[in-house]
Order: sequence, then C-alpha cells, then structure tokens
Amino acid sequence: MRLGLLGPAEGDLAGLAKAAEFLLNTAKVSRAVYLGADDALERAVEAWAESMLGNDPSEDGVWRRAAELALYGTVDAIDGFVKAERARLRLRALVSLPHNGSRTVEILADRVAVLINDKALLDEEDILPASLLVYGKSEAPFVKKIGSRWFLTPGRISAKGGVGVLDDEEEDIVVTMYNPAGESVWRDVLTLKRIARLRVQGGT
Repeated sequence: MRLGLLGPAEGDLAGLAKAAEFLLNTAKVSRAVYLGADDALERAVEAWAESMLGNDPSEDGVWRRAAELALYGTVDAIDGFVKAERARLRLRALVSLPHNGSRTVEILADRVAVLINDKALLDEEDILPASLLVYGKSEAPFVKKIGSRWFLTPGRISAKGGVGVLDDEEEDIVVTMYNPAGESVWRDVLTLKRIARLRVQGGT
C-alpha cells in the first residue's frame, strides 16, 4: 500500500490541489489523507471535479449527463465522459481527517498508524497501539523515532514540503516527503518490528 499525506494548506488551495494531483497521478497512492483542521481539501476537490465535469459534478449531475449522452452523444463525447468520470471517481481516494479535531487510523502492512492534525492532542490510548504517529501541524517536514515509535509530519503546504508518501512494499516502511511540485525534500527508512502472528490450533 502507498499512503499519501497532505499537510495543512493554510489558505493555499492551489498548492493543495497541485499536491493532491501529484499524489494521485504521479506517486500513484492508494489513498491520501489531508492533515489539516479545515475544509480546504473538500473545496479543492470540488473545484477539481467541476473543471472535469462542469458546474454539477454531483452524482445526480453525472447520471443526467450519462443519460443525455446515451441518447444523443457521439462516440468521442461518450469516450470523453467515461475518461472524466474515471478521473472523478479517483478523487475519492482523497480524504480529510474528521473536522471535530479527532484522529483516524490507517494500517500499513501490520503496523498501526494514527493520523491527527495536532500531536499535542495525542493521548495514551492513541500512542500505545501505534507504530507511526502522523500529524499535520508543523511548518516543515519532520521524522523522528522516539522509543519504538516514529513521529512524522509532511509539514504545511509550501516550497519546503507538505506532501508525503508512506510505502510499505518493502520489509520496512519508506517515507518520502515532497513539496507540491513533486520535488523530494526528505527520504527515510522507518525500521519497525513486525507484530508476531500467532496461529491457534484447534483444541480437543
């Protein structure tokens, strides 16, 4: 799995949109989580969808256009609609943290990652089961191991960073930080102990 990270936009919707496009189309992440505490990602995604599908990118609007094309559309128009709809559905891979200041949990291989906007809000229940603690509230990218856990952030959207990719395809997790233009600014290998898997044999 490749998990994308988007740092807080702090008003830079253009930078956020560029970063999200990089994660989806170049980094090819399976899912990307916005670590800000606002609705910037929703607004960026809505604008992106409108640029592809017009003023009504809602499900009702999509079905209405599909019906019209089925009746009157040319082959090229139908082909263009299908390509745009596939791109719209791909936007579902972009998600935000809960807006109530809460956190979300992702599983990378067999390791638990807790994602939150402000690391100061982490409590013991968050920290104990986690191998990775990912937060958004930071000026710049940061990666550090404390005890058996890794703390990391892509930082806010800026020329210094704001974009991250966690890749668990190898034995260890590889984290790469980028700026919105897709230029790598940090790369690290996060060595973590895997959770032992126990097999219970049937009893008598």
